[in-house]
Order: sequence, then C-alpha cells, then structure tokens
Amino acid sequence: MAQGKFVAYYRVSTAKQGRSGLGLEAQQEAVRSYLNGGSWQLVAEVVEVESGKRNDRPKLAEALPLCRLHGATLIIAKLDRLARNVAFISNLMKSGGRVHCR
Repeated sequence: MAQGKFVAYYRVSTAKQGRSGLGLEAQQEAVRSYLNGGSWQLVAEVVEVESGKRNDRPKLAEALPLCRLHGATLIIAKLDRLARNVAFISNLMKSGGRVHCR
C-alpha cells in the first residue's frame, strides 16, 4: 500500500491529446489505482503537453520543487510518460528526488 505524500506527473505528447483527455485519463486512473487504499496524500497533479524526446520540460521542472517542498515522491503512471531517453531518466534519479513509476 502506498504511504506518504505524492506529486503526480502526467504527460501527453500533443496538444490534441491534451485537449481531448486521451491518455490523461488512463494515467490518472493508474496513479489513483496504485494509491487507492493506502495512507497517502496527493499534494499536486502536474500535466505536461510535450514530446517525450524533449529534455526541457517546464511542468516537470515545476513538479520537482513541489516534491522537495512537501517531502513528496514524484509518481508517474508509466515510465514512458516521463521520458524516452534513458540518460534523462538516469539524471533525474541521480538528482536525489524520489520517483515512483506505477
């Protein structure tokens, strides 16, 4: 069971997906399903409309300080929603923040 505080990060690749909700609803459901039944608090949800190939992610850059501020873990529905680049993910993990991928 999940415990603690979490900041959810959801990403879709295109503005069309962002407007339609395609993909976002599935990611939100995966996060809520994982957290369901635990002793947790979702302190923020951040939505990014950006290609997974790009390393400059304003909303991810917004989510990480929220994690530090609240002592929260960044939670992502699927690893490919975070990035498609292994080096990007590795650098994020080395930054010292807690990241959990559902």
